[in-house]
Amino acid sequence: MSNTQMLSIGFPAVLASSVHDIKNSLTALRALLSQLENACQEPKPTEFRQLEFETNRMNNCLMQLLTLYKIESSQFYLSIDEHSAVDILEDVVAQQSTLLSLSNVQLLTECNDDLFCYCDGTLISNALCTLVNNAQRYCRSKILLSVAPEDDYIVFCIEDDGKGYPESLMSSDHKQLPQIDLANGNTGLGLFFTETIAQLHANGDKRGFIVTDNNSQFGGARFKLYLP
Repeated sequence: MSNTQMLSIGFPAVLASSVHDIKNSLTALRALLSQLENACQEPKPTEFRQLEFETNRMNNCLMQLLTLYKIESSQFYLSIDEHSAVDILEDVVAQQSTLLSLSNVQLLTECNDDLFCYCDGTLISNALCTLVNNAQRYCRSKILLSVAPEDDYIVFCIEDDGKGYPESLMSSDHKQLPQIDLANGNTGLGLFFTETIAQLHANGDKRGFIVTDNNSQFGGARFKLYLP
């Protein structure tokens, strides 16, 4: 076997190992930033919140890459449990609201208190946080995060008042790796990850899926995650 063939076979594992190392370094960096913020006198510079936003975003991306590698190599299993939809929304809001307020972006939520779903709560929360991050980058001033039943699904929806999704991110099939638009910063990783995770959620003959369109009630992008 040639060196090229060996590299081709081993590269995914090498990449996953490197991502894991980077994630560990990022965890140490986040802890250091927290120490520096605590040592800083009031009023604390708003740059700390921006650093927190960016490090959280990087951490979510790295976690998604590791999860996708484990799925590809059959090393991943969902942790399905019953979760209150309100609790999932509150988790997202707790992670995002302070940073959104610094950008003067209003995060609204809509959900009935008695709505429950069976899912991997940690993965769903991570996916929603990433997509809210993306919405923050492209919206003008408002994001709505809602949950509601639809037929035999529980639907998590993110709507904003931005310009909407570009055509490349409005495909009906997000199961394929997206075409990366480096010029505009659109990688589509968050959508691909969420579609992959959604497909792993099944109930009978139904599986989860996502829909992207520009039919937001605010005139911008709308993302919908369907869980059976």
